[in-house]
Parts: sequence; C-alpha cells; structure tokens
Amino acid sequence: MRLHLNENTAGCSPAVIAALAGLGRRDVGIYPDYDAARRAVAGSIGVTHEMVLLTNGLDEGILAATGAAFRDRDGAIPEGLGVMPAFDMYETLVTALGGRMVTVPMGAGFAFPLDALRAAATGATRIVFVTNPHNPSGVLAATADLTALARAIAPVLLFVDEAYIDFGGETLADERGLLDLPNLVIGRTFSKAYGLAGLRAGALVAHPATLEPMRRIVPPYSLNAYAAAALPAAAGDIAYRDWYVGQAAESRRRLGEMAVRLGLPTWPSAGNFVLVRVGAQAPAIVAMLSAKGIRVRDRSSEPGCEGCIRITAGLVEETDRLIPAFEEAVCAVR
Repeated sequence: MRLHLNENTAGCSPAVIAALAGLGRRDVGIYPDYDAARRAVAGSIGVTHEMVLLTNGLDEGILAATGAAFRDRDGAIPEGLGVMPAFDMYETLVTALGGRMVTVPMGAGFAFPLDALRAAATGATRIVFVTNPHNPSGVLAATADLTALARAIAPVLLFVDEAYIDFGGETLADERGLLDLPNLVIGRTFSKAYGLAGLRAGALVAHPATLEPMRRIVPPYSLNAYAAAALPAAAGDIAYRDWYVGQAAESRRRLGEMAVRLGLPTWPSAGNFVLVRVGAQAPAIVAMLSAKGIRVRDRSSEPGCEGCIRITAGLVEETDRLIPAFEEAVCAVR
C-alpha cells in the first residue's frame, strides 16, 4: 500500500479511462490542443480561462512562477521565502534557479506564522511560498491571513500552493480576489483528489498579466495528449471526486481515533493525510510497516516534525488494513 506520497489510492475516474481509450493514432501523432482542457480546468475552479496556465504537474508551475519572479535580479542573489517544514520542491527549485531559500518556523501547533513571514521579507525576496492546507501537518491557514500577507509583501509574488484544497478549506482562487491582488498566484494539481498523478497535470491561477511571464517559461506543448484529454473528463466527474474526498475524510477520522487510542499527538488535518508524532522510534515503525508492504512517510528528521510519521488518508479499506499493523508496530517499539 502506497501511503507515503499522498496519491489518490483509488486511481482516476472511469470517465478518464474512457477518454484515454478514445484517443487514436492521429491524436498521438499531432501536437495536442489545450483549449478544452484549459476551459474545463477554469470552469472547475470558477475563473475565466485567461486566468489559467496549464502545467506539467504543479512542480512545473512552481518552476515557472519562481523563474518569472527571479527574472529581475538587480545584481543580487534572489531569495525565496517560506516556512519549515514544507514541500521540499520550493527550496529545490529556488536553488536550481540560482536563488537562496529563507525559511521561518511554523507557529505552535503548526499555526500559520503571518507576522514572521512578513518580518522576514527583505529587498532580496522575490517569491513567498505557502501551502494551504499545510504539508505535512494538514493544518489550515485563514484566507484572511493569506490575503493580508499578499498585500503586505506586494509586489513580491505570493505563491499559495493549494494541492490539497479539494479535501478541505477555502480556496483563494476567486476571480475578483485575483484581479484585486495581482501578486497572488494559486497552484493547483489534479494529482490528488482527481487521481492524475501519473499523467502530470497541474495549473497556475492568477491575474492574466501576472501569468504572462510564466507563459513564456513553460515550454510549448508541455502537457502530452493524454493529459490534455484526461483533464476535461476528470474535471467533469465531480461525483467521483466528491466520493474520494469523502473516503479521505473518513480515513482521517479513523486515523485520528487510532492516534487517540495510542496516546499519540496529531493535528487537525484538512488534507488527504495525517501527521502523527510517534517519537524517536519513528524510523523503526516505518521499517516495520514497510516489511509488511505498507509504505508511510518518515518526516522525523525535519525541523518541527521530530518523531513524526505522515500517513496518506485514502480509501477506507486501506486505512482499515493499516491501522492494526500500525498499532502493532507502535506496541512493539514500546
């Protein structure tokens, strides 16, 4: 069981499989058209298609936003700013593009550190990264705090990564709000709730003028024909997405009850995962579960996640298979 990468453990909608099966030799032999896919994504988010840039997974979107932010260097090393712990691709891509990553710790209980981020922004800061819900804790930041941060750091870009927003929380991808905050960029992915991780389909959502320099960074035909065909089918099958979101919510509840039974700290997650603090034996527990064919994520070496394991909350039937194995491993190390 792959419960370590926050994938959709049920896979994609049957409608996606039908759309892929409908592709023929000519579809594979020509460059894909993105109009239907872009309009479908825009409609699912609730913005105009001019406010959407399709990307090869959200990682490419992070790369494009960072590249656009770093374009004006003024002779200095550009900086990205974020929190710790966080998704490691922010630092990876900032460094790859010649920048330097600056981080501040999350607040107590993984509370959003609005004041610390605002204070850490300097003249070298070009882009600020926030994941909401936060990864790896799943804790939500208030949208009012995020918009306040965007206003405080303008014209520096605020990149709000909403990879897990389908599972809980309020999106900032609002047409009026994005027009009012041209330095706000929203990152979305179809890897999680929609189950398209293997097809690599993501999107940036922002003011059209803000997206323009990012469009010049994303290569032409970045999405392949299969991803372009899958997006309208995935975005159109809301019932399937909602079913899987419900599975994740029930799995989170059951994992939370497990943590209470074992006396282990956890946090209220709005994502498709739960972070559990098991203590110094986290690596041993991960190894025991791996030996049984169950993969979970060891986050214990990261600042703020000492002794923690992150578990994907997906299909309930898989969660029910994990729980007794997890309880057995915890009891063994005790």
